[in-house]
Amino acid sequence: MSQTKLNIGVLGCGPIAQAGHFESCTKAKNARLYAICDVATDLRERMAATHAPEKAFDDYAAMLADPNLDAVIIATADAFHVQASIMALQAGKHVLCEKPLAMGLEESEALAGVVAASGKLFQVGHMKRYDLGLQEAKTFIDTEMGEIVALKAWYCDSTHRYAMTDAVQPLIVKSAQARKPAQDPKSDLARYYMLAHGSHLIDTARYFAGDIVAVQARLSKDKGMYCWFVDVEFASGTLGHLDLTGAVRMDWHEGFQIYGQNGSVIGETFNPWYYKTSEVDIFRERDGASYRPLGADGHFYRRQVEGFADAILNGTPQTGAGIEDGIASVRAMLAIARSVAEGRKVRLDEVSGAL
Repeated sequence: MSQTKLNIGVLGCGPIAQAGHFESCTKAKNARLYAICDVATDLRERMAATHAPEKAFDDYAAMLADPNLDAVIIATADAFHVQASIMALQAGKHVLCEKPLAMGLEESEALAGVVAASGKLFQVGHMKRYDLGLQEAKTFIDTEMGEIVALKAWYCDSTHRYAMTDAVQPLIVKSAQARKPAQDPKSDLARYYMLAHGSHLIDTARYFAGDIVAVQARLSKDKGMYCWFVDVEFASGTLGHLDLTGAVRMDWHEGFQIYGQNGSVIGETFNPWYYKTSEVDIFRERDGASYRPLGADGHFYRRQVEGFADAILNGTPQTGAGIEDGIASVRAMLAIARSVAEGRKVRLDEVSGAL
């Protein structure tokens, strides 16, 4: 492509678009907020007045028909991700779809077929891959650590999360006209926590240690907390343990410990809306010293848009999560659910169905 900026349209003007995607598109060095689309007139008009896209649509098909539109960010409720992605790909647009990729395995794999046929770039919105601390850890793992022996990772939502994020996020505007899924996502909290937070935890584990082949999980539902402890087998032979809990009676608690042949990595990750790079301590066995990258640019939503745009405009390697990563995350969540239900180890290649 000869242009220097990618024209992006954002589908959905709800909380994730308002808190992350609109600003990312307007701040990105190689992208612009070309269009927004939402069926809620009051919400769409207010967001258009605030963020000044070139165009605003109430009809998704009309936005996709615009020849100047290059790519779409799918920022809708989870239940609408697959169909919205398919429509965009079939219209010849690149897609950055919010996580989780889908609600089930069969629709995930159907989407993969459309992605392959389209020839367009498809990326899942696991924005933590654009956290500079995690990227430095990944570089050390790939170039110096040698074989990973064990990985522990945790993602613990907090009872105080909404009070704390309300202080730093822009005012989130809602509309009675907004399109909603048939089922309230929070009507089943176990399902909600797994889709909203578990997908992040699984992707972080896979980002560092590679493919997951089997899980054995336990779920405790007590005192208003949902706590999954998951023993993980990676294809590499690495031993893993994941802790997903919502909601802890403490501050947001997220991080990882990775022990390798030639060193170790310990990381603390913060509530994403603080835009603060993870504090990662990397220890090298060869010189007995550790270091912590500063990571001054902590706007990983903007960095995600820039990486997405760079891959499209300049053909650079895709640095975000692709369609296969999204499918692997869905498989792992299904396997965890089955393991809890059946009380046994479950291989990912034996699961099917929907969450």
